[in-house]
Amino acid sequence: MADAISRLPETELKLWAPPGELPSQVIPATLSSESAWLGELMDHGGISHLMRNGGPSAVTAPIKLLRLLRQCYKRNSMADIYHINWLQSALPLPNDGKPALITVLGNDLKLLGLPLVRPLLRHVMRHRKVAICPNAEWMKEPLLEAFGDLASVEPVSFGIDKEWYAVRRNIPTPPRWLAVTRLTRDKLGPLFEWSEPLFREGERELHLFGPMQEEINVPEWVRYHGPTSPKALNTEWFPHASGLITLSRHAEGRPQVMLEAMAAGLPIIASDMQAHSSIVKHRQSGMLCASDADYGRALTHLEDPVLNQKYGEFARSLAQELMGTWDDGATRYAAIYRSLRERALS
Repeated sequence: MADAISRLPETELKLWAPPGELPSQVIPATLSSESAWLGELMDHGGISHLMRNGGPSAVTAPIKLLRLLRQCYKRNSMADIYHINWLQSALPLPNDGKPALITVLGNDLKLLGLPLVRPLLRHVMRHRKVAICPNAEWMKEPLLEAFGDLASVEPVSFGIDKEWYAVRRNIPTPPRWLAVTRLTRDKLGPLFEWSEPLFREGERELHLFGPMQEEINVPEWVRYHGPTSPKALNTEWFPHASGLITLSRHAEGRPQVMLEAMAAGLPIIASDMQAHSSIVKHRQSGMLCASDADYGRALTHLEDPVLNQKYGEFARSLAQELMGTWDDGATRYAAIYRSLRERALS
């Protein structure tokens, strides 16, 4: 996202974020001490993970994060527009009247239920022009209910790196299914329970990738690889996979790994929840499952090589139509930047 936005004409982007490699056009806004603390935060699973687990860090870490954000906003008072990821990251905005574009993921909506979060956000929005941009259409209605009198709500799809569209698949024999997720009970959902009778004794393989963020007992028949990288998925795993499985029960927006899998031409098997049904076209780009019986039928159906290829090609074309590339996503944001500035000047 940062790379694509920084390439927009007449745009200068300063980025406050955890440590990582920055595109050459992006100006770092993170002090070295802040970067070190954010790196430690990511090593511990991120702010949401700490808040879910409870303990002293569930209180102290969010307070420190908001304090550091406040300092960053004040250091960069010459900004024309704040582009903020996560609704809660807008809480410490200074009262300077500068317009803000605020992206929203599924977890943001869940956190709106915390005491005082909604009224504090409304206070921050009251004296500036705000565009709230969820990355999925299904979030528009609850956001309008919460903030529609103070802000426009304009769903904006993220983009997808071009490398995913370049993946060329060889459908494997025996079938090789992938699950890419943080290992928490909500993110895994019934994956192990539903999969055991279908994978334990058969030839099909279930490969699981992602960081262990809760104490999860991974069954021995699951091929668990731990954390992985986009490059490894793009070059080693997606080209030789039957498809992607996600049976999450977590508060999702529009999971990026699903979009990347679609762009790579993988069919998707997903739990039947709003975040998934908004992007998986049932019996066209993948299959939605409300029960273990649905799940078994989906595996059998999509292990037919002809159907697998057909579904995968439809998934790729759907990703291109709905999301395109990150440059397409940046263009969508640029239109909102212009609108916000015009509204602020009027």
